[in-house]
Amino acid sequence: IEHPKHIEVQVLGDNYGNLVHFFERDCSIQRRHQKVVEFAPALCLSDEQRQDLCEAALKVARHVRYRNAGTVEFLLDQEGNFYFIEMNPRIQVEHTVTEMITGRNLVQAQILVAQGLKLCSPEIDVPNQDAVTMRGYAIQCRVTTEDPANGFAPDIGTLKAYRSPGGFGVRLDAGNAFAGAHITPHYDSLLVKLSTWGITFREAAQVMDRSLREFRIRGVNTNIPFLENVVTHPVFLAGNCDTSFIDKHPELLTMREKKDRATKILSFMGNVIVNGSPGIDKPLRSANLLEPRVPHVDPSQAPPKGTADILRERGAEGLSRWILEQQQILITDTTMRDAHQSLLATRVRSHDLLRIAEP
Repeated sequence: IEHPKHIEVQVLGDNYGNLVHFFERDCSIQRRHQKVVEFAPALCLSDEQRQDLCEAALKVARHVRYRNAGTVEFLLDQEGNFYFIEMNPRIQVEHTVTEMITGRNLVQAQILVAQGLKLCSPEIDVPNQDAVTMRGYAIQCRVTTEDPANGFAPDIGTLKAYRSPGGFGVRLDAGNAFAGAHITPHYDSLLVKLSTWGITFREAAQVMDRSLREFRIRGVNTNIPFLENVVTHPVFLAGNCDTSFIDKHPELLTMREKKDRATKILSFMGNVIVNGSPGIDKPLRSANLLEPRVPHVDPSQAPPKGTADILRERGAEGLSRWILEQQQILITDTTMRDAHQSLLATRVRSHDLLRIAEP
């Protein structure tokens, strides 16, 4: 089969012969037969092809009286013919995109099926195939500690910093991704699965690109720059990727270099604080910060008249005229103002409040 696409159908069956599908996923973007980016639904299928493919998947599952969540996988050629590869009797890594377009919790559903519940039970709420609908498009990227510039060799080390994206249509399924985590060579290099959703495929891709750029992972190399190139590539956006997409487009490995300015500045500041400034024998000392002095106020005396008194006596127009007539600089004390980011709780200390309070 020349230039095939890898399409798989998600199915779910219970212990009573009920079986439904949750449409298909396009898993064609692969490296050494390992999936890298997946999306749902497939852009290359017509409604008739989608119906035929999903019905073929159900036929396979019915033949073996399948129970649980599973995936039936096919290869699709350039003429639209599909060929059965295998069936995976488990939940797949890329099930997230199916959950996002159908609104169904597949992991929970398979657990409830194992407990003996029917698909039509209120907990699962799939009485028939028509109950499963899809809306929009979803894309998943596998963020790993692989170095694309070094033949995707797994990197090891300690995560110095980890900051992830978020927002509408963004889903994160994280493993050991946190600051201080030790990445060893003994386990899979997957850090986090990033899934995004949009009404259109291009919108889902834009959200994915933005989310990838919002990641801040320091301490180890990741495949994020490579993924950014994939989700912005015109062939990907057109949905025309096949299983040789990465091999046919070496420009995907031309990645912009990360400057990592913040980490470099923090490292420099930490070095100066601990070891001092290079070339300066005498250590620098910070200027002493003096406590602000609260002026003494005699509570027995009436406070001097101010703009509030003029406002009450002359009204708004009178106060405006008075202000225009002044030659001196007028200063507003906003210490006690509440709102506009000058909250009393954040601007005043208990120490100062006690000193000006009446005994």
